[in-house]
Amino acid sequence: MTRAAQPPRKVTRVAVGVLLRGDGFVLLADRPAGKPFAGYWEFPGGKIEPGEPVAEALARELHEELGIDIASSTPWVTFEFDYPHAYVELQFRLVRQWKGEPHAREGQRLRFVDPAGELPQPLLPAAVPPLRWLLLPRTAIAVTAPEVMSPTTCHSAPWTAASATPQLVIVEANWQVGHLSSEQVFSALRHRSGNHAAIFLATGPGARQAAGASGVVLDGCTIGATPAVAGAWNGAWVDSENDARLAPGRGFDFIVVRSSRMGERLRENPAALPAYFAADPGTEAVASPGTEYGQGVWIDLRRRTASPPGSALAQD
Repeated sequence: MTRAAQPPRKVTRVAVGVLLRGDGFVLLADRPAGKPFAGYWEFPGGKIEPGEPVAEALARELHEELGIDIASSTPWVTFEFDYPHAYVELQFRLVRQWKGEPHAREGQRLRFVDPAGELPQPLLPAAVPPLRWLLLPRTAIAVTAPEVMSPTTCHSAPWTAASATPQLVIVEANWQVGHLSSEQVFSALRHRSGNHAAIFLATGPGARQAAGASGVVLDGCTIGATPAVAGAWNGAWVDSENDARLAPGRGFDFIVVRSSRMGERLRENPAALPAYFAADPGTEAVASPGTEYGQGVWIDLRRRTASPPGSALAQD
């Protein structure tokens, strides 16, 4: 994935459709003979005409390519990619409902695939990151390490939902404190949720060294100086558009937006990475497919529960 302040040549804007079935499978198409990268698999879509709204361009392209009609689509991510034959701005939009059965109208092959399963090869290079991002849950919750042991936390609606649907669970602590066992914390989390599909991440001082986590969420102000953790999920707390711009180049997978004002802007003009937006205060429900923008919402439980008296994890 390549981003540049001044593209080396003309930018071709492309509307890209991420057609998701209820079982999580996504539609891919291979590029027909005669086109650059013929035989490579990609997401369906096409060029945006001058002055054409992205949503309308995508609806037109999906009808022309697949013979389906869509009533709506949701902005997801937008990034640039430098191919030998074109410099493109790819505007990905999520599509969960359509009329008609997708069928090839331009000689391409079509296949619904499980993003977590075996994928057709070869993949168009710009299709690789989005297929990984589709493995991210739609809802994230943030807790502190002491809350892992709290009955109040484990009976809250978002926490209860973690046992039924995949979630991203961000655990905040000072992981540099010697008596705080990160392995104990994440073991307790997995036991409480009972959901093997949940992704548990560490945040706070020393998060990169937290054993037992599946990755980290680092503060946006450190993005420029801190590379992502290899082989793990890497997220970044962001408060500014500069933070969001830096994250892709440092190997991060997603951003968690703390600023409500920034969140409003990114809902219609997506960042180059999947974004979780802060849920409205008091939100207790997980994100429902089709009701959220970007990657989904994150729910802050850190201010709603108190550490249980006498908890060994309650001391920092």
